[in-house]
Amino acid sequence: MRIVTLNPPFFSKYSRESRSPAVARSGTLYYPMWLAYATGYLEKAGHEVLLIDATGASIDRNETVKKIKKFNPAMVVIDTSTPSIYNDIDVAKALKEKIPSLYVVLVGVHVSALPEQTLEISDQIDAVAFGEYDETLVELAAMLQNKNTTDRALEKISGLAFRSENGSIVKNKVRPYIEDLDGIPFVSSVYKKYLDIDPYFYGHSRHPLVVIVTGRGCPYKCTYCVVPQTLQGHRYRKRSIESIVEEFLYIQKNFPGIKEIMIEDDTLTADRNRCRALANALIDAKATKIPWSANSRADVDYETMRIMKKAGCRLFCVGFESGDQSILDNIKKSITLEQIRKFIKDASKAKILVHGCFMVGNRGETKETLEKTLALAKELNPDTAQFFPIMVYPGTSDYQYYKEKGWIVTQDFRKWITDKGLHSSVVSNPDLSYEELVTFCARARKEFYLRPKYFFSKTVQIITHPSETKRIIKAGFTFFKYMFISPEGK
Repeated sequence: MRIVTLNPPFFSKYSRESRSPAVARSGTLYYPMWLAYATGYLEKAGHEVLLIDATGASIDRNETVKKIKKFNPAMVVIDTSTPSIYNDIDVAKALKEKIPSLYVVLVGVHVSALPEQTLEISDQIDAVAFGEYDETLVELAAMLQNKNTTDRALEKISGLAFRSENGSIVKNKVRPYIEDLDGIPFVSSVYKKYLDIDPYFYGHSRHPLVVIVTGRGCPYKCTYCVVPQTLQGHRYRKRSIESIVEEFLYIQKNFPGIKEIMIEDDTLTADRNRCRALANALIDAKATKIPWSANSRADVDYETMRIMKKAGCRLFCVGFESGDQSILDNIKKSITLEQIRKFIKDASKAKILVHGCFMVGNRGETKETLEKTLALAKELNPDTAQFFPIMVYPGTSDYQYYKEKGWIVTQDFRKWITDKGLHSSVVSNPDLSYEELVTFCARARKEFYLRPKYFFSKTVQIITHPSETKRIIKAGFTFFKYMFISPEGK
């Protein structure tokens, strides 16, 4: 059966799969990674699939519709996010107008949190595959191929919410998570087949890069983090080390111009023994030609870092979040400022760069704690840093908390980003308005990046590590492009 998997058009360089979907001031553009994994899984089941990343390819709505009509699929799978949900549904409606028989399925963190509410927005949406959706889509495609879409048949598909024959909405039971992650085709092979990799860019990574995961789910319970709470759960399910090494070798062979591999597991370093075993396996297999980076917590020991560095690890992306311990405790970060400071020293000793993430507006935030966070960022002095206001996405415990407090200023999801698609905030607590949070982030970026110390460190880095030059210049150009735009993005 013919199927289209679609990352629909919206703002240029809008990243749906970012943990905070928006147009990033750094120029970052995420791969449609989870959609690509599902594409590979559908192909493995025997379907003819076309992956279209309209955002990455800069394809507008009309061109997207024409391309899909020409392919003439029986089903389209559309990725979504909270700020883009109404746009995404409008794209689905436009497709239905041209292909009335098309079966439209929405996926992603937003619809996983609000499946019934999403289906109520438009009767042109046939179903939502909520949670980890790869197997749900394969079962649904088999039903459609056999022309068996009765309510009784669809009710058997776990992880599916659908519009019944009488127009009512049915939500089926939750689907268990996939255990055999080795059974999913390499996402890099899907990129190779369908995508021009050049547009995808991380401000902290060398370009061009390939993004993969070695496991799904996160064992930590941070109150704000949306993917574990809506898509993949809190148990870290892992691919075999043999599978990961094989994909590294595949990338080395099939992407000759690639400069970095980014491991996008929520927290690769949650299992340090596995990190060391993976590093040693990469070394033994001579799979270390391409530098790689990974998401990490600020609690990795030096010895683990040393071995990872030897295997090619170049950078850790770390959520430091706040410079106030009480806030770290409030958001269940399970980390201390003492650990953070030791981590940054050990990373420097191991010669692994750090990209630091700082988030403001958390539970207990005040004007004083904002300044503590900025002071910590300057003290830690990571290679790169990002500052953004909290976004409390549906499905997270933070969303429920702020909603019950009455601190979410609008439920119109269109207003959860600026009119240029940039990060905003919709949270105002009694001490801080969302406008103050956005303004603080703009000031924090300027104060962090415009320090003479930072300029000097980048100059030294360009001289001593010429391979970093392209990344530094590209990220810097984009940063200065947005430097004098107002915090509201106007």
